[in-house]
Amino acid sequence: MKIIVVGIGKVGYTVADQLSDEMHDVTIVDTNEKVLNAVLNNLDVIAVHGNGASRTVLTEAGVEESDLVIALTGSDEINLLCCLLATKLGASGTIARVRNHEYYEDIRLIKDSLGLSMVINPEKEAAEEILRILKYPSAKNIDTFAKGKINIVSFTATSNCTLCGKAVKDSFSGLKARALACAVERENKIFIPFGDSVIEENDIVAVLVAPDEIPIFFKEIGLPVNSVKKTMIIGGGKIGHYLANEMCRLNMDTTIVESNPKTAEELSFLLPKANIICGDGTNRALLMEEGLRDASAICCLTGFDEENLILSLFAKKVVPNIKTIAKINRTAFNEVVRSLDIGSVIYPKFITSSQILQHVRAKKNNIGSNVETLYKIIDNKVEALEFHVGEESDIVNTSLEDLVLHKNVIIGSINRKGNVFIPRGKDTLQVGDSVVVVTTIRGLSDLDDIMKD
Repeated sequence: MKIIVVGIGKVGYTVADQLSDEMHDVTIVDTNEKVLNAVLNNLDVIAVHGNGASRTVLTEAGVEESDLVIALTGSDEINLLCCLLATKLGASGTIARVRNHEYYEDIRLIKDSLGLSMVINPEKEAAEEILRILKYPSAKNIDTFAKGKINIVSFTATSNCTLCGKAVKDSFSGLKARALACAVERENKIFIPFGDSVIEENDIVAVLVAPDEIPIFFKEIGLPVNSVKKTMIIGGGKIGHYLANEMCRLNMDTTIVESNPKTAEELSFLLPKANIICGDGTNRALLMEEGLRDASAICCLTGFDEENLILSLFAKKVVPNIKTIAKINRTAFNEVVRSLDIGSVIYPKFITSSQILQHVRAKKNNIGSNVETLYKIIDNKVEALEFHVGEESDIVNTSLEDLVLHKNVIIGSINRKGNVFIPRGKDTLQVGDSVVVVTTIRGLSDLDDIMKD
């Protein structure tokens, strides 16, 4: 596909990188020539210097023949104008990043009026992911499939976990909760577990499990299940605002520490149920005074990765059982970050890029076998995809045990007319099903791709 990415910041670069890696014809547009040159040294893309909301620049980028234009600049207005202009000039589809909460309240109207294929709010999506994690503190990450009827939950198998030292077929078969181990990370190596695979202490394990059975599952394997009661949020930016708004709506005890007086004042007006503190979130005395020892969770959401990491480590030192969540933008030192005891890590740019890749793959596929949902799990190294089973699929009506699948592929769940279940060997896929596939193979765009040639 021919794709134009306008705005090459952290998110734009990540999207361009992943689209290029999947062999799409990518053209990047940005007003900063130095940024463009730096990207050209690392990625196989075409660069156009200029304003993406300019007809001349879009024409130079080849908008008339483009399959998709993705506007990811720092300005919502420029993104919307860029998409409107691209549509008028012949682009087949457009995606805009819209971050302003006032715009987002009317996002359906904006989307329909401008003919947008998709609207993305990375900060809101990140806040929703954090909220899911706060409901289940033992989880590192939670991703949702089948319209909320099945989750992929990742967690660390600590010394208290009853799964440790046992084969998957033995440890999971005795559980009351319907759960399936679908991916394991051990010492920075990823594998898809099967019956004889043994879970070891400190493994990061991803399982498919129904939402209402998550607390049952954690209780059965010996991990904490109590939901978070009091949360401290460090950083009152867009993610903090979206998160606190949802927490207040759920009557959760919420404190925000924000250093900017103007932002703190705005939050006090917008979030009357939250406790807003204007002060330096890295100040130890302030954190202790505002009740860090009594908090069940701390969300470190400042604009600086280093601060978020240090704050998470400090909170763990003061309150060993506290749930910590850190927002990280840069990924160059992922191995170091993952080696630290900082709880859950949120990468907003990966959330955005996963959504865009989902849309791109679905747009590329034939009718009847589309990617409905896509997440990159366990440090972005594993893909979990939800496919719709169409009439043209080659694997309909064949027992799963008779399918010759690629080595690193597992069929995790089937959604059949709203009934979601974890399949066994004798089960078959039927037309109209939605199926969740977990794999270390990148770039799957059709359900039939899971089969060996």
